[in-house]
Amino acid sequence: MAESAGMPILEPAEGAHDQHMVINMGPQHPATHGVLRLVLEIDGEIVVRIYPEIGYLHTGIEKTCEAKFYQQVVPLTDRINYLDPLSNNLCYALAVEKLLGLEIPAKATWMRVLMAELSRLNSHLIWLGTHAMDIGALTVFLYTFREREEILRLFEAVAGQRMMLSYIRIGGLALEPPLDFLDRVQAFIHTFPEKIDEYSNLLTGNPIFRNRLKGVGYLSAEDAIALGVTGPPMRASGVDFDVRRDIPYCGYEKFQFQVPISTDGDCWARYEVRLVEMRESVKIIQQVLDGMPEGPVKADAPKIVLPDREKMKTQMEALIHHFKIVTEGFEVPAGEVYQSIEAGHGQTGYYVVSDGTAKPYRVHMRYPSFTTLQALETMCKGRMLADVVAVIGSIDIVLGEIDR
Repeated sequence: MAESAGMPILEPAEGAHDQHMVINMGPQHPATHGVLRLVLEIDGEIVVRIYPEIGYLHTGIEKTCEAKFYQQVVPLTDRINYLDPLSNNLCYALAVEKLLGLEIPAKATWMRVLMAELSRLNSHLIWLGTHAMDIGALTVFLYTFREREEILRLFEAVAGQRMMLSYIRIGGLALEPPLDFLDRVQAFIHTFPEKIDEYSNLLTGNPIFRNRLKGVGYLSAEDAIALGVTGPPMRASGVDFDVRRDIPYCGYEKFQFQVPISTDGDCWARYEVRLVEMRESVKIIQQVLDGMPEGPVKADAPKIVLPDREKMKTQMEALIHHFKIVTEGFEVPAGEVYQSIEAGHGQTGYYVVSDGTAKPYRVHMRYPSFTTLQALETMCKGRMLADVVAVIGSIDIVLGEIDR
């Protein structure tokens, strides 16, 4: 690896200077799913080596967390993976709540599961539409964004925002859901399985789409584990693991769902696994709606959780608590904790260290896209250059997770 003006250059392998060519894909290429630069060594149209060059989207979010109160970190988590923001909120909130020893009301816990699964559907819909478009199937993008728009309207109804929700907070939820919210969710999931059938009818039997994915981007179970791949790409390689089922959090042990796996390990398997995952998310949401408990959506912790605004208008104590939390934050007992969840892209983890003050000493985020990107060369080596586009789409990376 050589350096030129601060940029890495992939030199052709020894003895291959006359036959191999080094080219760039990105960082502005639409098929790289973000500002990712790939330096490829190719022999004709065959990929010999790939070097992913990251850092174009670096925001310094992890370091920024150290300068914010604990509650101020929540909006930062939204922006790391803007396709699955509620999973980010949830993982961080669970980690801090462990340090605080907070008990979360049952309704808030069930609502968190509901919102996390809606967020998973949102993420998978964007993946399916853009992945199909990468391959040349433009119509599916319009179909998936039709349903995504319905999910975003649900988000807006409950949180006032369509994307960066910050709805899951330390101690519960930001707001009580609207009175008709659960009915609107029920109406959505009632018709959504039919929409998945539409996507499948457009793609599964399409010979061009099938031929572009079948047998392409193979990743063995052993390589998936060794490279730290998680989520749908790992399960498509035959590794039967899902944090929701195997290390339950947020009450997931109360819900019945299947974890789809495949042993094919190619792009087609990753497509099939995610399609089934969307159906399983619908089942989880239905169980939440059927058993939603009554009660508050915030923990009874007045010095940690912001009081209801109506109370602030009539109770001086509530007004004081609100003022002190906003201006001074709240102290978290010294210690360290790691919390993992199963997000849409794979296993997400937050390592939070407290020194006993109102600001975290350290927040380190383990996001699946960063580790999954390591497997790109393994999946593409020896394949055609055009297959790189299909593989990147199949692993569903988000550069915000990679450049933190």
